[in-house]
Amino acid sequence: MEERIARLLQSARIPARYEHCTLADFTTDYDGAHRSLPAARLAAGRFVEEYPLARTGLLFIGPIGTGKTHLAVGIIQELVRSKGVPCLFCDYRELLKEIQNSYNSSVQTTELEVLRPVFEAEVLVLDELGAVKPSEWVWDTVSHILNSRYNEKKTTIVTTNYANLPPGDLGAREGRSAAETVRLAGRGETLGDRITERMRSRLHEMCKVVQLDGVDFRQRVQSATFR
Repeated sequence: MEERIARLLQSARIPARYEHCTLADFTTDYDGAHRSLPAARLAAGRFVEEYPLARTGLLFIGPIGTGKTHLAVGIIQELVRSKGVPCLFCDYRELLKEIQNSYNSSVQTTELEVLRPVFEAEVLVLDELGAVKPSEWVWDTVSHILNSRYNEKKTTIVTTNYANLPPGDLGAREGRSAAETVRLAGRGETLGDRITERMRSRLHEMCKVVQLDGVDFRQRVQSATFR
């Protein structure tokens, strides 16, 4: 059993930077922590408990450094260790680079070989969705990945730093605080801008939205270290 878990963890391709991340050590009690963090931790834990009965994925949305990737990796760790579920972690930026590199005639890997694990993974974590500058090719690739997993009823966990809004919708609206409007406007683009509104809608069919807010935890740690 331990050997199988070790193989599954290796094939999950969790980056070394995040190998230590678990749901148990997700921090929500530091000074200034936003109330959304305990709720996000609870949602992640419930997802693991209910899997595979509830195969709907999760869409973690929030500013940089609020713990989205930590929670996504923590879910992988729990699914592998407690339920033996095959999972795969993909950095969105690195995946697109691999696909583009496959077009190089000197590379022996084809686009299909790059994408096959992404299509077939029982649970896929797609980290930093929208982090690559949009183009027709990027939009087509995102559409191909999400639609393939949607049609095959595969579970997908996504993280993104972009506001969960349609293209061009960063203005003030009823119910949005002035501070939130300023924060969103500072980013300049929405998730709809980065992946198209059609794919944002598809994500909503595939995933439950989990919002994380608060300060950048990594900056807080660095600041505390140098005091």
